Amino acid sequence: MLPRLFFLKRAALDFFFPQKCLGCGEEGELLCISCQQNLPRIVPPICPGCGRPQMSGIPCPICASRITSLNGVRAVFKFDTVIRRAVHDLKYRGVKSLCQPLGRLMGEYFIRQQIPGRVLVPVPLHPKRLKDRGYNQSELLADEIGRWVDLPVVTACLTRDSFRLPQAKTGSIKERQENVKGAFICKNTELKGQEILLIDDVTTTGATLEACSVALKDAGVSKVWALVLAREI
Repeated sequence: MLPRLFFLKRAALDFFFPQKCLGCGEEGELLCISCQQNLPRIVPPICPGCGRPQMSGIPCPICASRITSLNGVRAVFKFDTVIRRAVHDLKYRGVKSLCQPLGRLMGEYFIRQQIPGRVLVPVPLHPKRLKDRGYNQSELLADEIGRWVDLPVVTACLTRDSFRLPQAKTGSIKERQENVKGAFICKNTELKGQEILLIDDVTTTGATLEACSVALKDAGVSKVWALVLAREI
């Protein structure tokens, strides 16, 4: 009975408030096929470390000059135009249904680029922010990717232990790094020896992903890669 009621409710909402594509405004889907094909993808050659476009295909100057616990970061899109609006609607307007097309696009990228990682771990929110928002967008994306690529999603290990200023409200790279330093902990050894793929929506400097990686490797994880929907270029 409940699935039928959900279907009827969804059908009624679509009838009275039809979904419109974020890109072209056409009714039908939140992201139509045509607009999906025209999204600003990040394609090789890229830096093997942070995943930024890099014509030479060798480590970029930033990665070459720093020590990181991350084995590599990959981003599907540039954080621009339609993608920027989609992330905003997903995080701040409660449009959770965007996770389906966005997660599928991330899953397709995972398969196409043969991204390492056998267990998906979404970047967690602090309990206070999770309560305010009602959901963790990274977890929703991870669930959709997991269904698409048939990999497990583990949410019970990595937690955000301290409440900090949102990264979007910080300034320099150093400020971002200090803001999340020590903010995450891995409470058990369930993932010990595993090769993990962190999932997040957007990365700018990689500070949050780095802090998560440190916590996971402190708990015995062997390798930590990251897959994000988009990154600031």
